[in-house]
Amino acid sequence: MSDGRMPNFLVIGAAKSGTTSLYHYLAQHPDVFMSPVKEPNFFALEGERPAFRAPGADERINRWSVTDPDEYRKLYEGASTESALGEASPVYLYSEKAVGRIKHHVPEARLIAVLRHPAERAYSGFLHLLLNGRETVKDFGEALALEDERKRENWDWIWHYKSMGFYHEQLSRYREAFGTERIRAYLYEDLEGDPAGVVRDAYEFLGVDASFVPKPPARYNATGIPRSRRLNDLLRKDNPLKSAVKPLLPKKFRRKLLLNMQNKILVKPPFPERERRQLVEEYAEDVSKLEGLIGRDLSGWLR
Repeated sequence: MSDGRMPNFLVIGAAKSGTTSLYHYLAQHPDVFMSPVKEPNFFALEGERPAFRAPGADERINRWSVTDPDEYRKLYEGASTESALGEASPVYLYSEKAVGRIKHHVPEARLIAVLRHPAERAYSGFLHLLLNGRETVKDFGEALALEDERKRENWDWIWHYKSMGFYHEQLSRYREAFGTERIRAYLYEDLEGDPAGVVRDAYEFLGVDASFVPKPPARYNATGIPRSRRLNDLLRKDNPLKSAVKPLLPKKFRRKLLLNMQNKILVKPPFPERERRQLVEEYAEDVSKLEGLIGRDLSGWLR
């Protein structure tokens, strides 16, 4: 293994809970270096050759995951004087393998988790995959019923809609390995309602100047159903119009404009009541335990 640098903090999850926005908030700080690959998934897949079989896996998780230790260290070669080096792979919270590997490679790392109402998180994950054309069924109840079969067939974690929401069980593994001082858990409601406060606290947790004020990032990974499938395809897929505009606009401006246009055409369908009640019931015991673990009132997650 090379002697390159390793991260000293990680955003470990949860998926569909604002981790992409948090990644971009953290990346703006002059004393923070974020991996250019947002989700390298290294600690979940170290030494493995990803071969997930879900639709689109070869173009996404199987391609961008970094599983070799030397290649992972190369992600931080661009760091110079920054004191905080990190990445954001939301699967770490869910992965049973990740916690031991993190403890082995970076035992002094600080860990950040953002937790969202688990039933809402599951439905958001379903809508996300439905939006980008990877979900093969249009009914959320049917997708939940297929979850175990998809696990057996080695579909990657984002399809584990229900299973990814048992946060007490998942966070407890990290508490046992790292104690309480090295873990900070926020709620999605915190990040949505007071992003400046959450980011300021995260800066303090990482030991960097908390007076730095980042710019609000674009809204990433918004979910919903497009009002127009044709317009959605035009905005999301390569086409001659996008190719013609590309050299005319700066990359950052172009990306922000595209995200805003994509988000504006989305409509979020209501959460099916039957599936909502079913999930809330199944999560109830875990949520009650999580309240004690993180010291927060989660009664809103029980309805």
